Amino acid sequence: TPDALPGLTARRLAPADVASIKAAHPEAFARPFHKRFAPLLALTAAVLYTVYSFWFFSIATVFSQGNWGIAGTYLADWVSYEIRPDIDYRTGEIVVEFPRFSPLGESPDPSWIATQEGQVTLRTQETARAPQAAPSTGNSFMSPSSPATSTGTDSLTNSFMAPASPATNMGVAPADDGPAEQSLREEIRTGIASAIVSFGGDTRIEATPNLVTVFHDGEELRVAVDPIERDVQPLLEDGALMPTWAEQKRAGEKVFLKFGSAGRAEIRDREVKVWRRFFGWENFFFDANSPFWPMTAGERMASIFTGPQIVEGESNAMAMVRDFLGNAEWQHADVWIKLLQTIVMAFVGTLFAVIVAFPLSFFAARNITKSRIVNQIIKRFFDFLRSVDMLIWALFFTRAFGPGPIAGISAIFFTDTGTFGKLYSEALENIDDKQREGVKSVGASPMAVQRFGVVPQVLPVFASQALYFWESNTRSATIIGAVGAGGIGLKLWEAMRTNQDWENVAYMVILILLVVFLFDNISNALRMRLIGNQQTAR
Repeated sequence: TPDALPGLTARRLAPADVASIKAAHPEAFARPFHKRFAPLLALTAAVLYTVYSFWFFSIATVFSQGNWGIAGTYLADWVSYEIRPDIDYRTGEIVVEFPRFSPLGESPDPSWIATQEGQVTLRTQETARAPQAAPSTGNSFMSPSSPATSTGTDSLTNSFMAPASPATNMGVAPADDGPAEQSLREEIRTGIASAIVSFGGDTRIEATPNLVTVFHDGEELRVAVDPIERDVQPLLEDGALMPTWAEQKRAGEKVFLKFGSAGRAEIRDREVKVWRRFFGWENFFFDANSPFWPMTAGERMASIFTGPQIVEGESNAMAMVRDFLGNAEWQHADVWIKLLQTIVMAFVGTLFAVIVAFPLSFFAARNITKSRIVNQIIKRFFDFLRSVDMLIWALFFTRAFGPGPIAGISAIFFTDTGTFGKLYSEALENIDDKQREGVKSVGASPMAVQRFGVVPQVLPVFASQALYFWESNTRSATIIGAVGAGGIGLKLWEAMRTNQDWENVAYMVILILLVVFLFDNISNALRMRLIGNQQTAR
């Protein structure tokens, strides 16, 4: 600059001057090949790696063969539930049946199923066998009618030589009935002649013993059913196709019906199976066995303050709480206890790991402990603990201690001890030695040097890392719980294995998210307060 070099004036080079310099010294301005084409090379490598990954992992095949219908059903089960009645007409009369453990209770009578009485023809199959005559003895001399056997008695019925005598069977089985004959018996009487299942809007199924009619999206589909011949035949006009929401994979077999978020159904030769879907979680507060189940929210609140006593010797409020916690379908009390176990597992495992890793990290730090042998032994010990994944430790301790929170605490303790030891020792190796030397210069003992010259520098970092791992271990404890280490993870795995209780899975996932969110805010507040106090002290 002019101030730095008096007598020189700064001026901007003209383009011609720049071109002449480049021509005089081309090697100084020539960029290497890898620098000139670095962006293009990086983009090409990324594209090639992506193509290779798609080929190596067969991603296109996986996506094309994925059962997206089942995945959509599982996701729908997170926020809705199904009622599954069967409309049975095999006997010629309509019978509405529900599963044994229906969300509607022991005697369900939903408003969206209507039945009509009328004249029905009951059909039953009867099996009869034609009698077969016993083989004749002809003119055998052993026959009672033969002159050779006549002894002046009226007959040889009671003689051991009689054809009916066991002594004359000679190992031959007695004559059996003739071939079976099937006959159809019909009886006309008054009974349930039809059933109508409403799916909301204009979607409904009308079932009779011989014909099932389906209405959906302004279309109508009529299906003839024959319970005797086991046949299902859609009644279509010549050249007409099945509606897009109906499908029959093979002629004469069941017809699949899909009504979107309202549910689905299957028309079979002897019954119509219905899956009626409703938004929400069924019986979340009370199961069908609770006296509060049929009440509305207003009636429940009124029963607490002004209603008559429902359970003898117990207030309605206490009975309501007991029935809520003991809900057989949602098991609130058990889920919350398992969630508390998960929290305790994460806290205790993390706390023990910090207590053990904190002093050991001073022996692993090269600037604190000068013995290289001690450094290497402690560091390799940390490597061993953290190189084995927490899930593997959980499997090991589950075999050692049995299923339960002790196995989970041990798995978190072992894994985090190795991780904390590595992080803490590296933090110690990067401290400012000036503070330590200052404390040492006043004649402080080695323990005091570490207490006042080292710990104040690393304490915020140690606390921040411990709080973060406490929050992270709350999520990890859920995973290791699925392999038997206790906590809510085991409940979550049990609900997922049934492939039917996905609303329970959603419930537990939401609880875990709330706990993680709460702990995240708590740990952030503690870290900010600790770091703020440290900055104020400085």
